[in-house]
Amino acid sequence: MFRQMRRFKQQIPDSECIEILKTEPRGVLSLIGDDGYPYAIPMSHYYSEDDHKLYFHGAKQGHKIDAIKNCNKACFCVYDKGYRKPGEWALNIRSVVVFGRITLVDDLEKAREICTQISLKFTDDQDYIQRELQSALNRVQCLEFEIEHITGKLVNES
Repeated sequence: MFRQMRRFKQQIPDSECIEILKTEPRGVLSLIGDDGYPYAIPMSHYYSEDDHKLYFHGAKQGHKIDAIKNCNKACFCVYDKGYRKPGEWALNIRSVVVFGRITLVDDLEKAREICTQISLKFTDDQDYIQRELQSALNRVQCLEFEIEHITGKLVNES
């Protein structure tokens, strides 16, 4: 159902893809938007090792929510900061593309856990996180991304 990577020699193992999803704080979520146009938005995310799903949070209304309600197929792309080999100018960048289905999370305790885990990617200040949860959790819509296909590659920019 999903295409094989054309430049398979650049492919990285699934374990590396998961590590990138766990450590990088943000990526781009792509949905099918209004009139069939792609709708891509930068999003912070959390990869759960417990259920091997991605989680996001955002507003309860808007283009993203409308797109998900119309079609739950989604794609998420993440890439790392890259590195240079000694004496080379070109970056070596690892990227991950994930395909799957995205749904709204209605359970408040699940939403609290998702928001906490996303926050922990940016800060370990528990007081700040608890204040944010108390003031904003009721206005947040969390999203669950069930992964159907994952692929990653290492690209040299030269």
